[in-house]
Amino acid sequence: MNILKSSITAAAFLGLASLSPAQKTEVNSPTLNSVEQATEPDPPAVSYFPKDAVNAAFAKGSVLFDHSDKYMVHASRREQPGMAEIHTKDADIVYVLEGTATLVTGGTAANLKETAAGELRGERIDGGETRHLEKGDVIIVPAGVPHWFKKVSNPFLYYVVKAR
Repeated sequence: MNILKSSITAAAFLGLASLSPAQKTEVNSPTLNSVEQATEPDPPAVSYFPKDAVNAAFAKGSVLFDHSDKYMVHASRREQPGMAEIHTKDADIVYVLEGTATLVTGGTAANLKETAAGELRGERIDGGETRHLEKGDVIIVPAGVPHWFKKVSNPFLYYVVKAR
């Protein structure tokens, strides 16, 4: 599989998916609050990840970018089902690169425990909506919504943009 080509497609899709309807029709218009903000002398640095770094991140599943208070990017890898999760501050924007999974969203997470600030984990989800995910699928799980990878192929590779 060509992870680099899929990565470029995912980045382009996720960038467009984050635009509001008004921005989608006027993609060339500034999205900052003012011209002054758009021309500040010290804008944030551009982050670049060469394909070898991306492939290495997917080989073990790791965070690619965590240097913003607005978003994070994960190169995620699952080889077995996970725990039920609730992120109180982050929405998960998922783009599937390889494999298949059964994802349950909503419902009630059983036996929840806080694992870190704003991060809850549980054994499973009771109720909820079940979806089959496969290569090319995108799903957005808003902050506060329980979700659980109930079944996954080995490997199941996906980008997650955690938006705050």
